[in-house]
Amino acid sequence: MTNKLLLLIFLIIGTTVFAQEITFKAPDYKAIEKEIQDKKSTFYYPVLMEKLVKSDTLLTTEEYRHLYFGYVFQPKYNAFWKSPDDEKLRKFYNKETYDNKDYDEIIKLINRSLESFPFDLKQLNFLSYIYHLKGDEELAKKTSIKFDNIVGAILSSGDGKQCETGFHVLLVDHEYMLLNIFELTTNGQSLIGKCDYLSFEKGKYKVDGIYFNIEKMLENESKIFRQKL
Repeated sequence: MTNKLLLLIFLIIGTTVFAQEITFKAPDYKAIEKEIQDKKSTFYYPVLMEKLVKSDTLLTTEEYRHLYFGYVFQPKYNAFWKSPDDEKLRKFYNKETYDNKDYDEIIKLINRSLESFPFDLKQLNFLSYIYHLKGDEELAKKTSIKFDNIVGAILSSGDGKQCETGFHVLLVDHEYMLLNIFELTTNGQSLIGKCDYLSFEKGKYKVDGIYFNIEKMLENESKIFRQKL
């Protein structure tokens, strides 16, 4: 279902992130941490997050990069995060058709999920689709733009060809979301250094696999583990 939703949304909204050539730059986490904590900076995190929550369509690529990669420095960041309404939302994912009552319930559940974690790509994608079905094209477009720019921030962080240039992600779910977007099927996952390597069937694609940098995820997991001791 996810692939169908993505393809439909891209056709409806006319997104631009994937239509342009993307140059990449690995995030400088020390510089990002400094900027997002500086109240005089244009990247001051509370201000950026307020704009994101309000679906400000004027947020720039650099602002999205500071939002996404800067989230690792927020107390709420959890590499193991799951939506608090995951089971309820999964029920709706399995439905073939929806009615007005479903729309309102889905929107309520997803918005609650986004309050917990504003970069929940799966739910942002679903939310845009539901807004479209409900006939609210303005919110569908704003939500899709937010989704596209978060994905764009991830894609701007590397090329995935080797661990040194892997795509930086906050959650394992984001790795598989990128595969869904490009309709790639993995047949294996392995940890190589500070990267997740998702391999493909030999000869099926131009590359044999994609690297995702999970450095900050590993640091967060270690932090959570120490807190439990």
